[in-house]
Amino acid sequence: MDVTEVTTKSALVRSRIPGLGYVINPYTGCGHGCRYCYAVFMGKYSKQNQDTPWGSYVEVKTNIVDVLERELARKRKTGTAMLSSVCDPYQPVERQYKLTQGCLLALRQHGWGVSILTRSPLVTRDIGILKTCLDVLVGFSIPTDDDKVRQVLEPRSPTIPARIDALRRVHDAGIRTWVFIAPVLPMDPERLVEQILPYIDYAMVDALNYRQQAAALFREHGWADALTDDYATRISARLRALLQEKSHRA
Repeated sequence: MDVTEVTTKSALVRSRIPGLGYVINPYTGCGHGCRYCYAVFMGKYSKQNQDTPWGSYVEVKTNIVDVLERELARKRKTGTAMLSSVCDPYQPVERQYKLTQGCLLALRQHGWGVSILTRSPLVTRDIGILKTCLDVLVGFSIPTDDDKVRQVLEPRSPTIPARIDALRRVHDAGIRTWVFIAPVLPMDPERLVEQILPYIDYAMVDALNYRQQAAALFREHGWADALTDDYATRISARLRALLQEKSHRA
């Protein structure tokens, strides 16, 4: 993994996501190496890694916490910021640099809400901080129940059981939690819902057509059917029905 330290001129970026005013991306690039990731387009904004394969580099915005502090101090109104939209805020380099943790502390100090989306159990490190923030929502990306699928399509990401255990720990700490099932990868929808439902306030399902980026891998492992729109529609509908049905039973 090629890790480069860079500086940034801004931390808070206006969000197009409904209900979220801003996003913060402490890193450019991601060490998880998901083969279907939509954020590959971020390479064109890099001065050093435009031609570097996605998943093999991370640019660390070493000054982002200081920049964020200054931006928050100038804001007349508070809001909610998401960590993150085009990187995983708890990817492996966060253990060393702690930029996401620093951003959380700044947001807490200025009374801002926090929304997190991650694949990593490292988020549990910050449970103590999250419990003292004004308004917190922690989401986990869990697009399959099958860790063999994860090994192929998300080769350096945390295992599915580790994510579900971290989801449980965050939920049990009294923090609102949700799961983002996207893209809809090869899976057993009944098993996935059974595993996540006790630990979530809600879930979102989105087929997201990024599967074609890894089409060769899908076919190589006998998952050609999962590349079709029919599969995405069918499994998405089944997931939503299961989530609604089982929620009513709880």
